[in-house]
Amino acid sequence: MKANTILRAIFDPRLFKPWFKNPDSWTAWHAFMRALFGLPMTEADLAIYQQCTGRTEPPTAAVAEAWLICGRRAGKSFMLALTAVYLATFHSYRQFLAPGERATIMIIARDRRQSRVIFNYVRALLTQVPMLKQMVERETSDAFDLEGNVTIEVQTASYRSVRGYAIVAALCDELAFWPTDDSAEPDFEVINALRPGMAQFPNAMLLCASSPYAKRGALYDAFKRHYGKVGDPVLVWKAPTRTMNPTVRQSVIDAAIARDASDAAAEWMAEFRSDLESFISREAVLACVEAGVAERPPLAGIRYDSFIDPSGGSNDSMTCAIGHLEGEHIVIVDCVREIVAPFDPESAVDEFV
Repeated sequence: MKANTILRAIFDPRLFKPWFKNPDSWTAWHAFMRALFGLPMTEADLAIYQQCTGRTEPPTAAVAEAWLICGRRAGKSFMLALTAVYLATFHSYRQFLAPGERATIMIIARDRRQSRVIFNYVRALLTQVPMLKQMVERETSDAFDLEGNVTIEVQTASYRSVRGYAIVAALCDELAFWPTDDSAEPDFEVINALRPGMAQFPNAMLLCASSPYAKRGALYDAFKRHYGKVGDPVLVWKAPTRTMNPTVRQSVIDAAIARDASDAAAEWMAEFRSDLESFISREAVLACVEAGVAERPPLAGIRYDSFIDPSGGSNDSMTCAIGHLEGEHIVIVDCVREIVAPFDPESAVDEFV
């Protein structure tokens, strides 16, 4: 199919316009799509962009990586599905594929139930638009094979299951709530497993969308690293529910705030929670860290103490910390080392000694 911009596809009555019955309620999403694909912005678009990104100048080309931090019922899952369908039907990837290889647009959700929600959106967009329905070659329980050697497939959040694919786009839904069965940090593990599969495509896209939760994990890491950074190639878009979907009644949000302000701030206002740390807050830890200092050299006349957290080398890291007292009550940590599993325990002991 002839290439087109995603906004034209959204406004085209032969394509996606029937899904946008109240266009004014989708204004913020139009601005996001212009930013995501590097399309020209109106003054109204630019104002929304600045509000949601903390930046002044919008991207001038499509971004390779974007993170959506939005409240509940903002429309994230539907827009992920629409982006997947648009990328699969309006772009060609044949020139980057080996014989017999298929370009995969992968939508990753927390579990099977959530993945079915997105897959149903994809099915509707493909099968209820006659022009797109003609491109469907095969449908399975979790994938659509389309003309042009392109597949849209839904997966659950597992770093093992996403390996081995040629991934032209990875769209990750609600990753702040992905399970922790496979790893201590499954969101990082899954995303790290995706990136090599995207390497062969110069226009590959990673789009992660979620309501925020605790101040940890890949979503919060992206927010801290890239939000509000002018010229940063990674786009972070943070917006309350009603900014993205003004049809949600304010009275619903007000009632949620009255019940539990911390929960509502995350669920509806897109604010990371600061009441979930199991020991001490991240802010308290960062207040004790001297920025830019990774390790201090040993000094003469100072007594140092070391602590080791051992491991058998199969699953967990082995760590070592060295520090000293400054005065009677202040402890300075001078050095922290980690050896990531798998490793030989005897060699790890020798290295720490």
